[in-house]
Amino acid sequence: MSAAPAYSEDKGGSAGPGEPEYGHDPASGGIFSSDYKRHDDLKEMLDTNKDSLKLEAMKRIVAMIARGKNASDLFPAVVKNVACKNIEVKKLVYVYLVRYAEEQQDLALLSISTFQRGLKDPNQLIRASALRVLSSIRVPIIVPIMMLAIKEAASDMSPYVRKTAAHAIPKLYSLDSDQKDQLIEVIEKLLADKTTLVAGSVVMAFEEVCPERIDLIHKNYRKLCNLLIDVEEWGQVVIISMLTRYARTQFLSPTQNESLLEENPEKAFYGSEEDEAKGPGPEEAAATALPSRKPYVMDPDHRLLLRNTKPLLQSRSAAVVMAVAQLYFHLAPKAEVGVIAKALVRLLRSHSEVQYVVLQNVATMSIKRRGMFEPYLKSFYIRSTDPTQIKVLKLEVLTNLANETNIPTVLREFQTYIRSMDKDFVAATIQAIGRCATNIGRVRDTCLNGLVQLLSNRDELVVAESVVVIKKLLQMQPAQHGEIIKHLAKLTDNIQVPMARASILWLIGEYCEHVPRIAPDVLRKMAKSFTAEEDIVKLQVINLAAKLYLTNSKQTKLLTQYVLSLAKYDQNYDIRDRARFTRQLIVPSEQGGALSRHAKKLFLAPKPAPVLESSFKDRDHFQLGSLSHLLNAKATGYQELPDWPEEAPDPSVRNVEVPEWTKCSNREKRKEKEKPFYSDSEGESGPTESADSNPESDSESDSKSSSESSSGESSSESDNEDEDEEKGRSSESEQSEEEGERKKTKKRKKVAEGHRAGSSSDEGSDSSSSSSESEVTSESEEEQVEATSWRRKTAPSSKSAPAAKEISLLDLEDFTPPSVQAVSSPTIVSTSLVTDLEGLTLTDSSLVPSLLSPVPGAGRQELLHRVAGEGLAVDYAFSRQPFPADRHMVSVHIHFSNSSENPIKGLRVGAPKLPAGISIQEFPEIESLAPGESTTAVMGINFCDSTQAANFQLCTQTRQFYVSIQPPVGELMSPVFMSENEFKKEQGKLTGMNEITEKLTLPDTCRSDHIVVQKVTTTANLGRVPCGTSDEYRFAGRTLTSGSLVLLTLDARPAGAAQLTVNSEKMVIGTMLVKDVIQTLTQ
Repeated sequence: MSAAPAYSEDKGGSAGPGEPEYGHDPASGGIFSSDYKRHDDLKEMLDTNKDSLKLEAMKRIVAMIARGKNASDLFPAVVKNVACKNIEVKKLVYVYLVRYAEEQQDLALLSISTFQRGLKDPNQLIRASALRVLSSIRVPIIVPIMMLAIKEAASDMSPYVRKTAAHAIPKLYSLDSDQKDQLIEVIEKLLADKTTLVAGSVVMAFEEVCPERIDLIHKNYRKLCNLLIDVEEWGQVVIISMLTRYARTQFLSPTQNESLLEENPEKAFYGSEEDEAKGPGPEEAAATALPSRKPYVMDPDHRLLLRNTKPLLQSRSAAVVMAVAQLYFHLAPKAEVGVIAKALVRLLRSHSEVQYVVLQNVATMSIKRRGMFEPYLKSFYIRSTDPTQIKVLKLEVLTNLANETNIPTVLREFQTYIRSMDKDFVAATIQAIGRCATNIGRVRDTCLNGLVQLLSNRDELVVAESVVVIKKLLQMQPAQHGEIIKHLAKLTDNIQVPMARASILWLIGEYCEHVPRIAPDVLRKMAKSFTAEEDIVKLQVINLAAKLYLTNSKQTKLLTQYVLSLAKYDQNYDIRDRARFTRQLIVPSEQGGALSRHAKKLFLAPKPAPVLESSFKDRDHFQLGSLSHLLNAKATGYQELPDWPEEAPDPSVRNVEVPEWTKCSNREKRKEKEKPFYSDSEGESGPTESADSNPESDSESDSKSSSESSSGESSSESDNEDEDEEKGRSSESEQSEEEGERKKTKKRKKVAEGHRAGSSSDEGSDSSSSSSESEVTSESEEEQVEATSWRRKTAPSSKSAPAAKEISLLDLEDFTPPSVQAVSSPTIVSTSLVTDLEGLTLTDSSLVPSLLSPVPGAGRQELLHRVAGEGLAVDYAFSRQPFPADRHMVSVHIHFSNSSENPIKGLRVGAPKLPAGISIQEFPEIESLAPGESTTAVMGINFCDSTQAANFQLCTQTRQFYVSIQPPVGELMSPVFMSENEFKKEQGKLTGMNEITEKLTLPDTCRSDHIVVQKVTTTANLGRVPCGTSDEYRFAGRTLTSGSLVLLTLDARPAGAAQLTVNSEKMVIGTMLVKDVIQTLTQ
């Protein structure tokens, strides 16, 4: 009976305990049944005329396949039922045939006529299944039949069948590559398909068959960008990957101008600008030429791709998020790449397999764009439950993100990791400490001392790894660390790990002049144990002997000869060769004395210190998210990411021509242009119109260009699509026309209100991106008419001037700093409520600079003490005035005073070593500062919306001083003035994760309006927003770099705890701002 399990395992028919066995006669039990009677019951059921039995048999067979059982011997019985009338049976038969058609090709060929009839079946699922089976038969003789079937399916009414046709194209191409030209015609036809079901599949076929034919993408580029949001996840990944490569061939690099500015800030790009800027001097010329060169005018189609992929960062699929992340990394300007960091950090909460891939890509990104992930440093802290490969990758990211600001935190984390039980992870941590010490000079001694302490660890692997890292660090400044070398020499008796022993011997040999007494003794001990050592140690013993012979031959001559004699007869030929080579080189002989004269130069030549670099440093030449990037080797089928072109190709190739007879009336065009995402009139645009409503922080030129492109694109697409639509849609189009007109009038009212309120926010660029130029002009005219009529209507209310005047003056007093008294002149504060309100809301009026001048922040802070500066004392303060050269920069006033007896000459900023994203506009050089004199200079710093310190050097003719300016979070923004309605509208957009709320108790000294406003505006550079209630305070501002809104609301209730709310896209800035404001208010 013992043979029964073995038999059933061989045949794949055994089930686990308690599981029913499909495909066996229940009466036979499977023990005494012979091979030819296997599945007899199923064959009989398939041969009957009853559809119910056939259906039951097919269900059992498909269940067997799903469980991994082999059902190929049933192929003849199943294939006979392909012509069955029952639709359910036919579906299951095709499921079976798709699985086994490649294995049983001869039998499948016998039924090919049935498959061809299936291609004409009324049911779309049967037509698609027949095509799938036909394309699975890998026999060259039926290639013409497959080609004909694919061409017919490409014109099928059902999108599902067209999708299946796209799937069949790569199969036919792999079977017969000579059919490429005909297949390209089919791909071109399917690329013009308007349905989202087909888009992903046809792009995959395009990538497999003809990825070099980018001319096929030109006409369909905008359509693919707009359809992307509704394509299934698999298709989204494929399309994004293809569009990444397409964009690299069609658009200019958005970072090219930025890199030139960083390398040569004083040189203008164009000759004309250089000539014009020569007059005022080099520094002023750079300052005036820089703002004109800084904006990068992006191609509207480039912007369309970035804008339409951004919402996919919130996708539930990790593959889609990763695809969008690599697209932004390879295509987006530096200022916009940061949006992907939050999405990638979210993926770290997923399965370990997903974490592994994401961390590989983050490790590569963090080398070039370190500032992007610095706010999320704690997300990369290592958990004890993480697998070793995840721990090592997180360690890599933490090391890449380490800088002078966060290095104390990172090193504290590393101290904890060293106590881990995972030895591979501990070794990686020690290497990471070595890399931190190499990259950040000021912690080198700290790291070195910590590693020396690890030498007394009980674990030999920890000690060995520490020795290897210490050896690399000591090469940077060996003269200062003779004691450490002596300490390492004592460890040769205890450490048994070959790499560690070899490192110690190399150090002693290389720096033998620092330990002249110890080195010969170490060589004596090594000579004793030479024969028992590993090969790598033996080679270093020979090196040590040679170096000591050249520097101290009296003590070590005999030892060296003894070691060389032992090595001469060693089993390893490398060691034998090294011994012979060394003997001839250091011991002069009559014949070969020429080289021995230069032996010292050869052995004791100064060697450069090793550079400890990340293993991910050069991986970015592979496309992120690809298998080649993961393996760090070119995988089969990998397509290189093209280089950016020097000159942009003609953008008109992406314009879609519209036949004259399909053009609709002006009214219909305007109705179609209202649609921001799709111009497709088949009902697909409905759920996606809000997908692009995320506020963008783009420049005005970008938003304008994108609006023009999308408007032209939507109108041309809509006109092009109209020719395929049915004739009976006139009633629907009329209804949609009326709806479009109603929406348009509402929109005009909103735009007019926005202009009256003086809001210059960039959020409106998306909503108006699909309007034509003619509409914009007509709407602007209407706005002017409505604005003047509004003023006329509100003019009679000036009779109630006294009461209104009191209210408005109270509000204005809150905006005005206490120091500015000459503000309230008769020309500024009028008697009517209308002009007061205008003074509060119209940003481009002359009232704003005087009435709403910035409130000064914290006082001066010390940058360089006079003792450390040898008589030069430097303070700095944030002026909160716009920096003239670049509005994205924080204006910093630097105050110099010379308390020494000698003049200080050549005061300037040295070459700064700044983190990614941070830039500095230097102040002009101060030629001389006499004793006792003081002066002030203004410099601009772009902190890239982070509180990370800007480190730079203050240089004089004789000295260099390392200084650091770290901004409070409140100085990273500029005030925005808006109406109460606008404030509420923008606040409604920034809810959920973009809202931080905290409760606080206000002291009695902080209950008056004046004190609350003064404290908040001193802490943060925000503008006061008018508010109807007396116990509520509202403030608004924008971050300087990205232009993200920051809205602050303080609900100071008379009784109970007050509530502070901050709404901002920048969650980190919002959190820090809440802490700072609460600390100020509760002091």
